Amino acid sequence: MHKIPAPIPFRRPRLSRTATGLLGIAALIAAAGPVSASPGHHGPGDNPPDSIELPNASSAEGIAAGGGSSFYAGDLFEGDIYRGSLNRGTAKEIIDAPDGRKAVGMEFNKRHDLLAVAGGDTGQAYFYDTDTGETVAKYQLAQAGTSFINDVTLTRRGAWFTNSLKGELYFVPIDRHNGEPGKARTLDLKGPASETPGDFNLNGIAVAEDGRTLVVAHSAKASLFTVNVRSGESRLISNLDLPFVDGIEIDGRNVWAVQNSINQVSRIRVSDDLRRGKVKEIITDELFETPTTAALIGDNLAVINAKFNTGFPPTADTYEAVIVDAFGED
Repeated sequence: MHKIPAPIPFRRPRLSRTATGLLGIAALIAAAGPVSASPGHHGPGDNPPDSIELPNASSAEGIAAGGGSSFYAGDLFEGDIYRGSLNRGTAKEIIDAPDGRKAVGMEFNKRHDLLAVAGGDTGQAYFYDTDTGETVAKYQLAQAGTSFINDVTLTRRGAWFTNSLKGELYFVPIDRHNGEPGKARTLDLKGPASETPGDFNLNGIAVAEDGRTLVVAHSAKASLFTVNVRSGESRLISNLDLPFVDGIEIDGRNVWAVQNSINQVSRIRVSDDLRRGKVKEIITDELFETPTTAALIGDNLAVINAKFNTGFPPTADTYEAVIVDAFGED
């Protein structure tokens, strides 16, 4: 591992609003062509709505489960953050991000009300206090324009971020007592997950049931890999073919893999040793429009529509989380 700079003291910078590092997504979407989705099934229990709109959002990409029935979602190009509720069926903007920020993948630390957000082609990562809306820390993890900080997951020790253009991960420790993010470092990957054959490579990330092993989605390889957080060694989870894999969620031995351009989520059952996987269910819904990430909330998945099918940047009038049943028959 080699160290990278400590967090940048928070200012309200005005950065250029470009989508240079995002062009790989557009290439993936264009290659897929038009796709028709099949009707899906919605979750039982609290009878959540079919979808929850992010009011006045200009785009969308990331989502994270909050406390109870709540979730957090982001405006991809503006960087703004929304909080929604499955029980209320509504969402509202809670953070008006400074100009120049992006909001891609995100994860929520309930203990400290801390939201970690990947900054896409800015090369940055952000930590927000969801109670006050203030920026707790900002990091320049990699060079802007030549990196794409795509997704983040939280372990007991801190936050891990992916870079879709390089075979490396970034770790930001989080103090367990006060929730303060510390100095970031880079983990150089080894093995198959480190390879970057496509426009977009490492994508979604989640922590396995053991709390230590990371699972990463690799878009170009249409695969999932485990990563050892100490050595950076990666290993294929075999028997899976996941074209257009994007964000992932893990609960026990269940892994949900969002496949954006083909408008579906695959629910996968992995072996105890994480060496093999088997797709148990394909989740589709007539409301899916290039879904990118999902958050598990009870027995439901809240799945964000990025709507890259409308163009890039997208030109849809509205953006929303689609609510579907996470579990079917095994």
